[in-house]
Amino acid sequence: MASVSWRRAKGKTMAQLAASRGLDRVAGIGAQTQALARLEALEEEIDAAQARRKSNGILRRAIKVWRRGDLARAGQLALEATEADAKNAQAYHVLAMALERMGHMHKALVTYERAFVLDPDDPDLLLNLGLTAWNLKMIDAAAKMFRLYIVACPDSPLGYNNLGSVQCDQGQTSTAIETLRAAIYRMPAQSMLWNSLATVLAEQGRADESLVFYQEAIKLEPAFARPWHNLGFAFSHLGRLDEALEAYDQALSLATDPTERIEGKHSRSVCLIGMGRLEEGFREYEIRNNPRFRAYVQHIVKAPLWNGEALAGKRILVVGEQGLGDEFMFANILPDLARAVGKDGKLQIAVDPRLVPLFARSFPEAQVGAYDDRRLIDREGNRELRFIPWAVKDDEPDFHAPMGTALQFFRKRVEDFPRDAFLTPDPARIGEYRARLEALGPGPYVGICWRSMMLAAKRRKYYSTLEMWGPILKVPGVTFVNVQYGDCREELERAAAQHGAVINVIDGLDLKDDIEGAAALSAALDLVISAPTAAAATAASVGTPVWFLTAGRTWPQLGTDKFPWYRDTKVFSPEKFADWNGLIRQVGAALFDASR
Repeated sequence: MASVSWRRAKGKTMAQLAASRGLDRVAGIGAQTQALARLEALEEEIDAAQARRKSNGILRRAIKVWRRGDLARAGQLALEATEADAKNAQAYHVLAMALERMGHMHKALVTYERAFVLDPDDPDLLLNLGLTAWNLKMIDAAAKMFRLYIVACPDSPLGYNNLGSVQCDQGQTSTAIETLRAAIYRMPAQSMLWNSLATVLAEQGRADESLVFYQEAIKLEPAFARPWHNLGFAFSHLGRLDEALEAYDQALSLATDPTERIEGKHSRSVCLIGMGRLEEGFREYEIRNNPRFRAYVQHIVKAPLWNGEALAGKRILVVGEQGLGDEFMFANILPDLARAVGKDGKLQIAVDPRLVPLFARSFPEAQVGAYDDRRLIDREGNRELRFIPWAVKDDEPDFHAPMGTALQFFRKRVEDFPRDAFLTPDPARIGEYRARLEALGPGPYVGICWRSMMLAAKRRKYYSTLEMWGPILKVPGVTFVNVQYGDCREELERAAAQHGAVINVIDGLDLKDDIEGAAALSAALDLVISAPTAAAATAASVGTPVWFLTAGRTWPQLGTDKFPWYRDTKVFSPEKFADWNGLIRQVGAALFDASR
């Protein structure tokens, strides 16, 4: 290399030259050494500049590819740019963005951090670091990044917008409101801040108050699709579904991002179903099977997706989807599919492993087994995969479908729901639980469930607390039985002490994992009063009367005052969203009348 030739003279090293000369020359040699060091540094700068030019050239290609929508190729090019220049912060930034969009959140976080080390003065990195941490549920770290961004860019709405949203996720809704309100005073023309403030209010259960803020965001930026979508969401919570549908339609007319359009179509389909427009709604609901939908699950099955073809004599595999409650609810369609395949065909049912015994008893002519969920991380990002390992070779189906897909073909009107029990618990266990209930005292025996097990900050508004249930628990002559799954001992003890009520627990029954036992207990009860949870769906599926307590109008009501999926249900919902105290008094009065 050139640097080597500078260090050699007539075969001698610089050290040898220094040793052979007098002391008066040492200073001169030192000056030469400094000059040579400067030349070496200059050469390194030239090399670095060349590396940066090469890296930036690759990076420009990456950005062009990104804009065409090929995130995987953009990520590959960004990686090449980092290899060409390991100090190019922008290359790491683009690579991190590509990793994030493809779902590689942990890799994205590490790559953003590398970019930030190289360029700590880039505030955009703070913003993206925060967003990635937020996606990874590292909420405190995300809030810290957004605060640092606010310090760096106090006149940008982005930091305040994201910080307020994170604070809402933390359950700090009052703090979030103040963060966003202060930002609005500072930047009153920023529609995103009005939109986020409205969303925090809606998430707090104040959907009626949120409307004016969404409308202000729309007034400031009429072509901004997101507040239109969120306005539709708020109207849905308030039961104003006609207005919700108009807002969703407007959002879809403005949305350009493909992912945003998919979310909008899904929300619109749920709104249609909630209005009772089932034929159109269930057809549009198939958008959930789009690979770009946020909750998409890929079924690892060779057979083609069923699209309404004749099933007589065919073998069709239907696969449970979403949560346990929806697996129960969508199972309403299984008797229709069993009739459709006929005696020469075969219905195959893949469900949560906990449901296999109950479904096998309920559909003895069907082949019932469990699905196996895995997560795959590949060049396309994180993918949720659902395997059905037993539906292969001789048991390979002609068609497969998510369980809810059949609804569009068999449930075009509310009148198409048969209102029958469609699951059959173990008769021996029903008898066992009836005897145990009778030992508690006279009936009626009423099961209670007040919440979901998943109570993140955004979900709490949909559920009451057991402490509120005094007007129900104090109804005389009723034997109450817990059907709330999960660890709820402290809640039961507090409620019993507060209301002087006895809430019986069936010892030895795991209501979360022993679904056979939960179904048998439900069948032995006279009534279940419950939030819209898996416990309510279990009871309703086996034919037990269920009173659903909802925070507002819900889409499974299909535009009625019932859950038409089941034999005997009634829905209690407040006039004002999540007005639990008034609702509980109403239910208590209804229970008093029913138990006389």
